[in-house]
Amino acid sequence: MLAVSDEASLTSQAASRPILQVKGLTKFFVRSDKSVVPAVDNVDMEVHAGEFVVLLGPSGCGKTTLLRCIGGLEKPDRGTILIEGKPVYSSQQGISLLPEDRHLGMVFQSYALWPHMSVFDNVAYPLRARKTPRTEIAGRVREALTMVGIPELEKQYPSQMSGGQQQRVALARAIVSRSRLILFDEPLSNVDAKVREQLREELVEMQRKLNFAAVYVTHDQEEAMALAHRIAALRKGKVAQIGAPRDLYLTPQSLYVANFVGKANALTGKVIGTQDGLIAVATAAGQLNGVPGISGLEAGNSVSVVFRPERCSLSIDPSPGGNALQTVLEASRFMGSYTQHTLRTSAGTLIVHTVEETNFTAGQQLWLCGEFDSFCVLPSE
Repeated sequence: MLAVSDEASLTSQAASRPILQVKGLTKFFVRSDKSVVPAVDNVDMEVHAGEFVVLLGPSGCGKTTLLRCIGGLEKPDRGTILIEGKPVYSSQQGISLLPEDRHLGMVFQSYALWPHMSVFDNVAYPLRARKTPRTEIAGRVREALTMVGIPELEKQYPSQMSGGQQQRVALARAIVSRSRLILFDEPLSNVDAKVREQLREELVEMQRKLNFAAVYVTHDQEEAMALAHRIAALRKGKVAQIGAPRDLYLTPQSLYVANFVGKANALTGKVIGTQDGLIAVATAAGQLNGVPGISGLEAGNSVSVVFRPERCSLSIDPSPGGNALQTVLEASRFMGSYTQHTLRTSAGTLIVHTVEETNFTAGQQLWLCGEFDSFCVLPSE
C-alpha cells in the first residue's frame, strides 16, 4: 500500500505531466517519382492540461500530417506519442493504438457528420462506440449540445443546418466523451468571416471552461493569434519556432517566421558591430540598429533587419534616439482601423501603418522612425 506522501507525489506528477508528448516523430511520404520526403521531420512537442497549441504554416508544411499522426489516422515511421503519460505510438516498442483507443476528441475541416443521423445520434456516436451505459448517454449528449449553444437542434439532420451549426455539432461530438485532449483540423475554414470570428470566441471560452488541451491546425495567422496559448510555426515538416503568439510576432527567430506570422518589412545588410545588446547593420538605405533575433551574430554576417509596419512612425524630421530612414511616399491607402503607407527607399519598398490621421502627399520625402527594440536582426535566408 502507498503511503499518503507517496500518493500525493504521484498525484503531483500526474498534474504536472503533459497531456500530450511527441518525441522524435517522423513521417515519410513517397512521391510519384519514388523520392522520399519527410512530411513530419523529427518533431518534439508537449501540450499541457488546459493549453491551446496551434500548428501554423502554409500548405505542405506538415501540420495536418502531424495532427493525423497524433490522432492515429496516419502511422508515423518513427518516434513516440504519449497521451497522459501512456504510449499510443512507439516505433521502438511496436505500439500503434487505433484512434478510438487514444481517448481524444477530433473536429474535422469537413465536420465528418453522418448525414443519415440526427444531431443527437451524431453526438452520441462516440459514447455508443465506447459502450457508455445507455442511461448516461442522453444526459451527456444534451449537456454537450447546451455547452455549444444548440440544444434545440438535437432532432435536426446535418442537411437542415448552416455551416456554423454543423461546426457546433462537430464540437459537441468532440467534447461529449470528456476527453482531456481535442484535435482540430482547420474547423473554421468553411464558414464565413463573421461566423468564424464568433465561433472563435466561443471556442476560446469553451476551452477555458472545460480545461481540455487542444491542438489546432490552421494556415490563418489571425486565427492562430486569437486562439493560441502557444503557436508552433511549421516549415517543411519541422517546428521552426514554438512560443507565445507575442514572442513569435515580436521576436521571430527566422525570416520565415517573421514573414508568416504577420506582415513584416525586411532590409538586407551586413553586421558592422555590436554594442549594449544591439546589432548595427549597414543596409543600402542606411545604418539600422536592432536587437538580435538569435545569438552569435558577428561583424561581417549577412543579415536582414525585420520590423513590423505598425511599430514605426512617419515624420517630416528624423526622431532622435532611434532608427531613422529617409524615404519617399508613393501612396497612402485608408484601411479602416489604420492607414497603409507605401514608401520607396534606395533598398526597396517598405510599408508603414499609422492609426492617426495624416496629410502626407505622394512624392513627399518622409522619415521612417522607430525605437531600436522594434527592429529585429536575423540571419539572411
